[in-house]
Amino acid sequence: MFTSGMAESRQKTVVLQGLDADLFGEILSYIYSGNLHVSLDKVQPLYQAADLLQLDYVRDTCSSYMAMNVERSTCVDLYKFADVFSVESELKRCLQCIYRHFKKVASSDEFCSLSVNQLTEIISHDELDVKEETTVWEAVVRWVQHSREDRLHHLPSILPHIRFKLLTSDDMAAILDHPLVREDPGRSAIRNVVKEASNMNKRPGMDTLEMAMIFMETTNGTGHEILYMNPRAGKYIRCRYSEEDLPSINPITAASGNNIYIGTEEPKGTDQLAVLEYNHAADVWQRASMSTFQRPDDMSEKFEFHEFLVEVDKILYYLFAEKGEISTTVWIRKYDRHTNQWQECSQLKLMVRLSPADSCTAVSCGPHIYFLIDAEMHRYDPSQDCWCKPTPPKFQVCTAVSMGTEIFCTDREFSKTMVYDTESDRWQERQGWLDPDPDPGNFYDDPLPYFFVLDNQLHVWFEALKLNTASKQSDNLVYVYDRSTDTWRDLEASMPIGKYLTPDSHLPVACMYLPCLTAKGTDLSTGCL
Repeated sequence: MFTSGMAESRQKTVVLQGLDADLFGEILSYIYSGNLHVSLDKVQPLYQAADLLQLDYVRDTCSSYMAMNVERSTCVDLYKFADVFSVESELKRCLQCIYRHFKKVASSDEFCSLSVNQLTEIISHDELDVKEETTVWEAVVRWVQHSREDRLHHLPSILPHIRFKLLTSDDMAAILDHPLVREDPGRSAIRNVVKEASNMNKRPGMDTLEMAMIFMETTNGTGHEILYMNPRAGKYIRCRYSEEDLPSINPITAASGNNIYIGTEEPKGTDQLAVLEYNHAADVWQRASMSTFQRPDDMSEKFEFHEFLVEVDKILYYLFAEKGEISTTVWIRKYDRHTNQWQECSQLKLMVRLSPADSCTAVSCGPHIYFLIDAEMHRYDPSQDCWCKPTPPKFQVCTAVSMGTEIFCTDREFSKTMVYDTESDRWQERQGWLDPDPDPGNFYDDPLPYFFVLDNQLHVWFEALKLNTASKQSDNLVYVYDRSTDTWRDLEASMPIGKYLTPDSHLPVACMYLPCLTAKGTDLSTGCL
């Protein structure tokens, strides 16, 4: 600018448009110190300044920061910005967030500020997660009515992206009678668009089912397979993932927002850890936008350790439990999305010596994390970064799962069910599994249970050894708990034959998009939904 004969080279003062003094102060501070302080309120103008001044590092840092802070309350604003500046990584994450939370996003004021092109890009996408197409129509109506005079003429170009053929005849009649259609001068053209719409692809949310996940051993020993199941609906879908797509199966958690995360070594065989997240619409596992981190340096290679991934108040926690010769140590790492760093939390040191056959588990319930080991229970409070010791279960817990404000546990033999009320710090004993067939010829042994919560009811899955067969045959059994009668009912599940792998003490459950699963997986269902 100053050496090529441009007008600025002859001026005493050059005004940098779009930059204020405070923002340029941040830029100068970075230039001289290498330190950059980014926050949500200034990340967009900082990106614009970096783009203008061609500071690639600042621009890339801002882009990564925005991508990390994409959530339901920010996704529309960040999407509009990413669309203008073609920030591809942020744009993709914003759209995924909008698709997943469309109904709530469409009710926000920010949604009405979208351009017509941005609106049509969103509502035309196959990944839009809605249970009914009327939700899309209602969102369009709200967008048009926000500035009716300026936007009504866009309606004929918007309507072809609504999948009217997925509507009931009553819904279709109501739309044709809507004031936007009935009173508009071009209503005949609009009515024709509505009647002739032929896009019939279902949206993912129109065909969903809550399903538990179990890993299965692959037939050729490579990659990993997951069985997604809902025994009550008789639905079983088996999906296979390559070693590159899913290199690890431990630990796994189903978090809020229908997110599913898996911890993995990156690269494999090292202490460097990363988190993968599941893309429902594509049925693929991909790197979450989280930094990698290392296992605790003082973990000993000669001792066995367990890893757990849990969520509290939409924050992920990674737990490591090392079983030493005379004690057990629990480390916690907390993910801070604002800094994209895993922070070290208070560790727990227990004078408990366990054998390799003994179990331990971690489960989140309300605002706390509960760690159960041997006959002890310990509670971590993230708000205070401290551990305490509530009333113990007084028996060795094999599996535990939370439901509401309670934690349900049982032992390895499934002899009884214990319920812990986190608010009153009290335990209650409930019925365990009773073999329904007293015939010695059909006696089961060694159940090794795994709890899971499906459709807001407690379930248990286990492989029980059938003692009357010479081949030591085992059956996969699924029971549901009836709290009113304190009984377990056999669902008579017809689970696929295969060897099951259970990296955690309970089965994660999430709402799965059936068309996306069946498109790439194998439907092994014995019944119909």
